[in-house]
Amino acid sequence: MDENNKDLETRKDELASGASPERLPDSQSYEKPEPAGESAVHTSSEPQVARDIPVEAVHSTEGVTPEGEKFATATKEEASASSTHAFFNESASEPEVRLATGNGGGNNVVPPVPPTRTGGGNGSEPPKKEGKKKTMLAVFLTGLLGVLIGALIVLAFSWSALQDDNKTISNTTTTGSGTTKKVTVENTTATTQALEKVQDAVVSVLNFQAGTSISSGTSTEDEASSGSGVVYKKSGGKAYIVTNNHVVEGANKLEVKFSNGKKSEAKLVGTDKWNDLAVLEISDENVTKIAEFGNSDSLKVGETAIAIGSPLGTEFAGTVTEGIVSGLNRTVPVDTNGDGTEDWEAEVIQTDAAINPGNSGGALVNIEGQVIGINSMKISTENVEGIGFAIPSNTVEPIIAQLEKNGEVERPSLGVTLRDVDTIPEVQQQQILKLPENVDYGAMVQQVVASSAAEKAGLKQYDVIVEMNGKKVTNSMTLRQILYSNDVKVGDKMEVKYYREGKKETTTVTLTAASTTNQ
Repeated sequence: MDENNKDLETRKDELASGASPERLPDSQSYEKPEPAGESAVHTSSEPQVARDIPVEAVHSTEGVTPEGEKFATATKEEASASSTHAFFNESASEPEVRLATGNGGGNNVVPPVPPTRTGGGNGSEPPKKEGKKKTMLAVFLTGLLGVLIGALIVLAFSWSALQDDNKTISNTTTTGSGTTKKVTVENTTATTQALEKVQDAVVSVLNFQAGTSISSGTSTEDEASSGSGVVYKKSGGKAYIVTNNHVVEGANKLEVKFSNGKKSEAKLVGTDKWNDLAVLEISDENVTKIAEFGNSDSLKVGETAIAIGSPLGTEFAGTVTEGIVSGLNRTVPVDTNGDGTEDWEAEVIQTDAAINPGNSGGALVNIEGQVIGINSMKISTENVEGIGFAIPSNTVEPIIAQLEKNGEVERPSLGVTLRDVDTIPEVQQQQILKLPENVDYGAMVQQVVASSAAEKAGLKQYDVIVEMNGKKVTNSMTLRQILYSNDVKVGDKMEVKYYREGKKETTTVTLTAASTTNQ
């Protein structure tokens, strides 16, 4: 110890003159008791021996060992920032990974690899096992830092891609209490893009009917009902609108109201009661969009369906509802003449997009903004939700082309009136019609029109038609479906099978143009 005291005086002189401290002998180490909240750091200008743990040099202040020798130690602020004393006090027995916080804030950060002293506190070489623990901890923390950086990079790219689709506009205002940031997101989706193509082509159709003024007793024209329509063509200063027959039925005057609030008087071009379609003509002055028809035969169950129209009147004009195509090739029985008896089966698209009164005549649109159907009806009972129907676009197009050109649809006809066999009492089926016991279906001829196709083919009253063109006829509804199908035209020859006086017979009918009341 006397020799060490002499060396101490020499080293004090060297430190005072600014000379660099020498490396301590491998077998010795000097340690100053650490004040609470501080860490001791021993620095050296010379490289350590291979068995020692590397030490990072730092700017330091001067300290004194218990033996009276000066040594380099970290400042209180540097020690507090690193928080290494707390870390090593907990990890001395067993290494663990944890987050540490500094005095300056509450944000969780990964603790840096702390600096270590060159020797242990008992004057012997530090155990190699402790060094391995700290080295492994350093490797682990370095790897963790790399993972965090990688995650931040991926997040940055994801945010950048998101910003491409959703542009954000920020408006910043300053108030007395601070800064308020208002954010507006310009959200563009496939649905909004589809609507941009077609929404302005969907209009409200107003039906005015004759009335009498209560005050004066004079005749008036009052708005009796309203529906929707779709502008599908623009030519020669005129525009053409498709809607439902029941929307315009009984009207004395028709008006069309556009999405911008402008109105145009409309002329009824023609109607088709069987498919519930009508065509209107207006001036193209206020027309800004023309709808495009899609291919309804290529629809798939489950694909997006968007309904556009004016439910409950013009107050809700331009209402958009979205759903899916719920079913295809549905047949729905309807009453075309209002007598309470279903006399037609409409072939329709089923959708769960909300369709309400006033939506009739509006558009059912696919995700490309194409009209795939004209909304026509829904099932409306307490225990049913989301079952609406639209006339397929491939049915609509040929019909409105004929209405636009001729004002009516030319259909083939037999020239008869019919009654369903299943509405006739069983006794009469056997005594008057003399049908076999296994025949309880078909369409009975009630009346034959003079000079009609049926009369020329030899059909008579009480004949029961059971087959046409190779297809079974169960009632008058299925007979019309066969007769009015798209592949049957005026002038075509059709084979008809029927029962007369209990015997099955066959004849060939040459179809003529239909009248309004006969099949």
